[in-house]
Order: sequence, then structure tokens, then C-alpha cells
Amino acid sequence: MYATPASAVLTRRTALRTAFTAAVLAGTAAALAPVLRARRPRQTLTPAPLAEETYRGRHIAVDLAGVRIDGRPLHVMRRADGSYLSGINHFQSFGTPLELARAAVDELGTTQLAFAAPHHG
Repeated sequence: MYATPASAVLTRRTALRTAFTAAVLAGTAAALAPVLRARRPRQTLTPAPLAEETYRGRHIAVDLAGVRIDGRPLHVMRRADGSYLSGINHFQSFGTPLELARAAVDELGTTQLAFAAPHHG
């Protein structure tokens, strides 16, 4: 028979010690991950409007969050054909949200949009 050196023998104690060390390292990493993630600065910049203009004295802004007239949100719905409609003029479709907002300003006249009502949950 061949003799094996003592350092090459994998004992039960060595296997358990290795498994325990790996478990402790994994647990520590899992516990510290949220703390380290929270320390990273978050980007709080809002995206620039896709379109912004003054039309008939009213400020219109179209961005990824939606359409706003004088800072008040206009409810916009996208149709299956890619056009847009709103509650202000829901019988006519428009090619872009900006065209829709201009038509809403025409329809509103000097009236202000109401602030958004809370949605039913």
C-alpha cells in the first residue's frame, strides 16, 4: 500500500470547517448587501420634457410621466391604432400628445383643468 501525506487527507473536520466558513461568509454578505446598496447615491433627476411650449397663453408640457397643462395633469389614453385621446375631447383622436394638448387648450378656453382625482383601488 501507498502512504499518503497527512496534509493530503481530507478529514471530516476539514470539510466541516470549510463548509462553516463558506456559510458564515455568505451570511455576512447577505446581511451587508442592503446596507451597502443604501449607501449608493440615487439618481433623483427628473427627465426633461419631450415637448414644452406655450399655446394660447397656457403652458403645455409633455414628458414620460404624461401631459400637463399649466402644471395640472391631463388624462391621456393611447388607442390601439397609436393615436391619442383624452377626456376633454374623447370623440376625436390625435397623432401626438402635443396635438392632443393643444386641442384640449382650445376646448378648455380659460377654464383650468381639475387636479387629478384619486384613483379607485
